[in-house]
Order: sequence, then structure tokens, then C-alpha cells
Amino acid sequence: MSEMPHNPVRVIEGRVADATDHNWVDRYAPPWTRPYLRLARADRPIGTWLLLIPCWWGIALAAGYEGWHWIDIWLVPAAAIGAFVMRGAGCTWNDITDRKIDAQVARTQSRPIPSGQVSVTNAIGFMVLQGFIGLAILVTMNTAAIILGVISLIPVVVYPFAKRFTWWPQVFLGIAFNWGALLFWAAHTGGIAFPAFLLYLGGIAWTLHYDTIYAHQDREDDALIGVKSTARLFEDDTATWLWVFLGCTVFFTGTAALFAGLGWGALIGVAGLGLHMAAQIKALDIEDPDQCLALFRSNRSAGLILLLGLVLGTFF
Repeated sequence: MSEMPHNPVRVIEGRVADATDHNWVDRYAPPWTRPYLRLARADRPIGTWLLLIPCWWGIALAAGYEGWHWIDIWLVPAAAIGAFVMRGAGCTWNDITDRKIDAQVARTQSRPIPSGQVSVTNAIGFMVLQGFIGLAILVTMNTAAIILGVISLIPVVVYPFAKRFTWWPQVFLGIAFNWGALLFWAAHTGGIAFPAFLLYLGGIAWTLHYDTIYAHQDREDDALIGVKSTARLFEDDTATWLWVFLGCTVFFTGTAALFAGLGWGALIGVAGLGLHMAAQIKALDIEDPDQCLALFRSNRSAGLILLLGLVLGTFF
């Protein structure tokens, strides 16, 4: 008599290939909402964290520069809500523009548009809805933040096309994903100052680090269809470049903390971020897609280490 499998795998209809086994969308969301939540990457929350964390960095750095304000009680949750919906809108736009490419890459064929779960027309409507929610959050802030929020749409729109014309699309992702450091500094202070630009540059370097690791998952498929990335550009020299990005991240975030007048806690946070990135480089095997994904996801912890340091630096 044959035996039943000890740990049968639960097959979830429509689940995206790189979603975690226990994500809340596939387990708890009503079935009719799942294709749209997958389109917004709600089943893969790491991207929301990587968009949100620089926003919180900007608030903490600004608080160290000029003191905590009552408005921060709103800005902290506003950043979280805004990051969730705007990351969803950006990913929806990315999937609309990349639908033909995604259909040719093993990891992305299961995304809602190429797999037929969501039509392009419905995806556009969903993107607009998310954009309006983000706008509703933005207009509660000051004029400088609103202007920066409108400008942020430019790199968001351009990013999906960058891999078609440059080997450095990760730079465009960094420009878009770290914009919140500038926006929420402005939301706190009413303007932009030198420490905010330094923090922004540090965030871009951090994005180059983690997204190069991420891009190694698709390196072979990207080569077949002609999509460019830093992973394809660097190949076996990836670790060397990641050390460069680590150095830039530590330099710019550290000098941002010093120019903002933060205390020793901030520098401990910078060091912790650098050590976390170094551990990723030491562990990296660019031929192991699963490990690349795991290391990419670990950057939530790396970013939160710096955030904790910046917050401590405002008090000590």
C-alpha cells in the first residue's frame, strides 16, 4: 500500500512564483481581491519595506536636525500608508509596461497580467485608484512635500523602461525608491537641506547593492531576451561592486548623520547597516537564485538597523 506524503505541498491557485508560502494574501484575502493584491505585490511585502524605510530615515534625520514635531505623529503612519499604496501603484505600472517581458521570464510568468488573472484595462484602473489614495495622503503635508511628491512620479514612470536602454536600471530604481527620504525630510522641516541629499545618495547606493543581488535571479533569462541590469554587467565581479556600494552607503549615511548633528547612536546604526551588507556579500552565491532572494529580503533588517540608530541619535 502506498503511503501519503508526510508534508503535502498546498498548491494555491494563481500564486506568484516568488511569493512566500505563508503570505497573508494567499491565505486570508477574499479570492476576488487576490489578483489585484498580487499585482500590488502585497503578497511580497519586502518592496513596501524598502520604499518605507528611507521615508522613516528622512523623518528621523530631520528630527535630529531640528527636533521632533507634533506633525511626526502623523508623518510616521502616513509614510507607511503611502509606501503601501504607491509601491502598489508603481508595481502595477511596472507590470503593465513589462507584461511581454514578464511572459518570457520563468520567475515572472506567474504575475497577474502575463498569467491572465488581471486584464491591462483593469490594471490601469487599479493603478489610478492607488494613485488617488496616495494623493490623498500627500495633500495633508506641506507645500514642499507636495511638490516633491509630484516630481517623484517622473522616476517612477521612467524606471520600467530603464532596463531597455541602460545597464544601470538599478540607479533609476534607487532614485525612485529613496525619494521618500527627501519628501519626508521636507514634510518635517518645510524644505530641503544638505543632510537630506546625503541621506538620499546613501539610499541610492544601498538600492544598487540589494537590487543587484536581486537581479541575479533573472540573469540568464534577461540575457536571452536582451534586458539589461547591473547583475549582467558585473557578473563575476559582482562582489567587488557590492563592496563599492557598501562603502558609498556607509559614507553618505554617516556624513548625513554628522551634518544633521545626530549623536553616537546614529553612527552605531550606520556601522550596523554596513556590517549587515558585508555579511550579505560574504554569503552571496550569484548562481543560487533562492539565496539571492533571501539575501535581498534581509535588507529590511539592514535598513531598520540604521533607522534605530538614527532615532537613538536624536535622543543621545
